[in-house]
Amino acid sequence: MFLKTHKTASSTVLNMLYRFGEEHGLHFALPMGYILGYPFPFNVHRIKGYRGNRAAKYDIMANHLRFNKDEVQKVLHEDTFYFSILRDPLSLAKSSFAYFHDICPTFRKAGSLGAFADSPGSFHKAHLRNSHYARNLLWFDFGMDPNANVTQELVREGLVTIRKNFKLILLSEYFDQSMVLLRHALCWPLDAVVSFTLNKAHYRPPKGGPEDGFDLRQPVVNVSLTPAQREKLREWNALDWHLYQAFNRSFWEDVRRFGPERMDQEVAQLRARRDQLAGVCLLKAGEPVEAHHIGDKDIRPYQCGSVRILGYELQQGLDNATTEACLRLIRPEIQYKDLLDAKQFPRSQPSIRDPARKLDVNGVIEKC
Repeated sequence: MFLKTHKTASSTVLNMLYRFGEEHGLHFALPMGYILGYPFPFNVHRIKGYRGNRAAKYDIMANHLRFNKDEVQKVLHEDTFYFSILRDPLSLAKSSFAYFHDICPTFRKAGSLGAFADSPGSFHKAHLRNSHYARNLLWFDFGMDPNANVTQELVREGLVTIRKNFKLILLSEYFDQSMVLLRHALCWPLDAVVSFTLNKAHYRPPKGGPEDGFDLRQPVVNVSLTPAQREKLREWNALDWHLYQAFNRSFWEDVRRFGPERMDQEVAQLRARRDQLAGVCLLKAGEPVEAHHIGDKDIRPYQCGSVRILGYELQQGLDNATTEACLRLIRPEIQYKDLLDAKQFPRSQPSIRDPARKLDVNGVIEKC
C-alpha cells in the first residue's frame, strides 16, 4: 500500500508499482476515475468493482487517497507493506502553488507566492473547496487536520500514528537512496526500482507574465523567496515541517543500518542501469521534452495548471519486447491506469481514453 502524497515524486513511484503489478499479474485497487475519493477520507466503495467484505483482497493500492486506515485495511492482505514518501515542505509549497493555483482559492486570492508567504493567514479560508492544498498538505494526505493548532502533543500523536501504520517513509530529495531501501524492503530486483522521472514540470507563465516571478526556463523549486518569506512558509506549514524533520532523521538512521558504503555502491548501480536503459529507450539523450513534441498520444502527459508537464520520446526501430518494456517506463499515469483498468475490467471501458480531453476539476488537479 503506497500512500501517494502530492508533489513528492509519487507519480514515479506509482509507475514502478504499476509495472511490477502488471508484469506479475497482481490485482489492483483501482479508482472508478483516477482518484480514490480524494480529498475525502478513503472509503472502500471508491474502488472500482468492489463487491463487499467477501470480495478478494487487493495486492496493490497506490492511487491518490486521503489515508483512512480503518477503511484501507478492509480490502488489503494482513501482511500488506505500507509505505509513503515526503518532500521538504518549503519545496513542496512552491510546487503546490504552481500546480494548484488555478483551483485553490487561497492561492488564487494571493496572486503571487511572495504575497502569500508574507501573510498566508489573510488569504486562507479553510472551509473553501480545495483550500487544503495551501497548508500542511502532507499532514492532510495522511488523514489528519492541516489547520489544527500546533502543539508538541499533537505532533507526537501524529508521528506515533504514522510510524504505527507505515513501515517505510521515503524522501523525494534522496530518491535513489529511497529506491534502494524500498527494493530491499520488498525483496525486489534492481530493474523493478529503476525509473525515469515522471510528471516533471516547468512553469507556464501566468497571465501576469514573467514579472510575477514565473520563468519557463526554471523549475518550480527555484521560485525566488526572501529568507523571511521562506521562514514564514515553514511556520505556516509547521505540521508538515515537524513530519519531515522526524522522518528525515528516521531515513538516515535506516541508511546507517543499511551501511553508507553499501548504499553508495547500490545507488551507483541503480544510476548506471538507468543511464543504460535511457540509452536504449529514449531519444534526446533521455532528456524530458514538452508534450507537444511527443507524437504518440499514448505517452503524451496530460497538461494542466500553470506548469508544463514533460514527457519522453521513445527510440524508433526497437523490437516488440524492448518497445513494450520501454513503454512501461515512460507511460504517464493516466494512460497506464486506463491500460490496467482495461485489463482488470475487460468488459468495461475506462472513463477517459484521451488525456487531452478535459476532466472535472478534481480529475484535472489529481493528474497534475
